Amino acid sequence: MTEVVRAYGLDGLPLGALLVVLLVVVLARSHATYWAGRAVARGARYEGERRHGPALWQRTVDRLARFATTPLARTGLRMVHRWGPVAVTFAYLTVGVQSAVFAAAGLLRMPYLRFTVASLPGSLAWALVWGTVGMSAVWGALALAAGSPWGLAVLVAVAVVVTGVAVHARRRRRAAPAPATTATSAR
Repeated sequence: MTEVVRAYGLDGLPLGALLVVLLVVVLARSHATYWAGRAVARGARYEGERRHGPALWQRTVDRLARFATTPLARTGLRMVHRWGPVAVTFAYLTVGVQSAVFAAAGLLRMPYLRFTVASLPGSLAWALVWGTVGMSAVWGALALAAGSPWGLAVLVAVAVVVTGVAVHARRRRRAAPAPATTATSAR
């Protein structure tokens, strides 16, 4: 476990302190994503000094506005529509839809207190999993790979393949034509 604590630059801190740090980090990330979703829903615009370009916040809101039209965002919206705050809680234990669910909660203007209450058990579980099992597995895999040149080669090959598949899938989604919608009106 000391390798995990050292990996976070928190050498010498007890596991409880590490978990608190992870909890704060995950809460900050999820709540920032929620508020960016609220800003997109509100149509927020940065009205500050123009000569320095858009602020980081505006770039984040603009990026989330573009993201809101993707299939992943629609998945997050469906989850929040169907499950409400429960989707927020369990999103912390998923891979790939966390940000979509948090942003969807903001886009749908879920009351902040409800979002916060739903995010606490999920973020606690996330911090516990990553602070113990998750980071131990990551560092164990890296130590195994570093101990063997073949292990390192396999780890790099797997990373290259996973990255290639992800990039290819993303390009296919972007290149795919939008489904045509036809509206027929009954008069």
